[in-house]
Amino acid sequence: MINLDLSDEIAQQRQTFAHIRGVLDPDELAASIARLEQEASAPDLWDDPENAQAVTSRLSHAQADLKRITGIEQRLDDLEVLVELANEADDADTAAEAQRELADVTRVIADLEVQTLLDGEFDPRPAVMTIRAGAGGVDAADFAEMLLRMYTRWAEQHDHPVNVLETSYAEQAGIKSATIEVNSPYAFGTLSIEAGTHRLVRMSPFNSAGSRETSFAAVEVVPLIEQTEHIEIPENDIRVDVYRSSGPGGQSVNTTDSAVRITHLPTGIVVSCQNEKSQIQNRAAAMRVLQSRLLLARREEEEAKKKELAGNITASWGDQMRSYVLAPYKMVKDLRSGHESSNPDRVFDGDLDEFINSGIRWRKTGQKADD
Repeated sequence: MINLDLSDEIAQQRQTFAHIRGVLDPDELAASIARLEQEASAPDLWDDPENAQAVTSRLSHAQADLKRITGIEQRLDDLEVLVELANEADDADTAAEAQRELADVTRVIADLEVQTLLDGEFDPRPAVMTIRAGAGGVDAADFAEMLLRMYTRWAEQHDHPVNVLETSYAEQAGIKSATIEVNSPYAFGTLSIEAGTHRLVRMSPFNSAGSRETSFAAVEVVPLIEQTEHIEIPENDIRVDVYRSSGPGGQSVNTTDSAVRITHLPTGIVVSCQNEKSQIQNRAAAMRVLQSRLLLARREEEEAKKKELAGNITASWGDQMRSYVLAPYKMVKDLRSGHESSNPDRVFDGDLDEFINSGIRWRKTGQKADD
């Protein structure tokens, strides 16, 4: 006879969700939606296409957030009914469905709970992510391409729009670097935990001796700045180079000098973009990324000065933060939060939520992996 009791688990999720509601404030979210709907209905909205896209995007995401919050409340109510039906009908299939629903609702609530921890100044912004091959030769270039696919797959699974701004292909295999834009609210706050040095250990497919190789790749994440918040960059502070796009295909690739590389002379920051069809579009995209990096650099400078005055300087920039081991055993381990997985294939296929969520919690609490 079925005797399914999920009351304690459901009560725990209701308690967690009550805290989340207090932080996310659905009433304020509804008021924000009303304001955005008013802006979106203005007859002259599309006179400024960039602003119009920003308004409609914010409205769409706010509506989705509110729907998710109200949907969770309904799902918890429906779950209690489902448990009752399973017990009354003595139905194992309905009981299994109730347990699956509890697991899924628990996951959704956990994701929302993590979002409440993203309270940094730039956390709500979209993100610009750059992946660069490090030490390790062709294995490192291949590893960088594996990471690019991993983050792209993660974004696609969450319905986050991804725009590849630039890819520099390596000679034998893989990539030297790639820059992508993840255009979704809280993408920066979420993905910024991925910044740092990643390490791969495996039997190299590029080594005729079949020896085990270690390679590295660096991940940089910066917030995408608002159009109204850009940093003024004097023309004499930059050098702009145009060149012919390289790499696999498309009608506009390898036909014109449309790719753009901008070097910020005072800092040495270099940004490239070759994904758009015209040189003007590529230059505009590259300038946006440059402004984002300069904005973040300014913020890091301010924070470093504060830490210096407080006498608390930590040499954490560029430290190895995650290891992906494919041989002699299989494991992915985050060296900060301590979270690990024995299924690297799933991780490389975009299954990153548990790593990201545990990393955000680690960052918020300040705990170390070995605490």
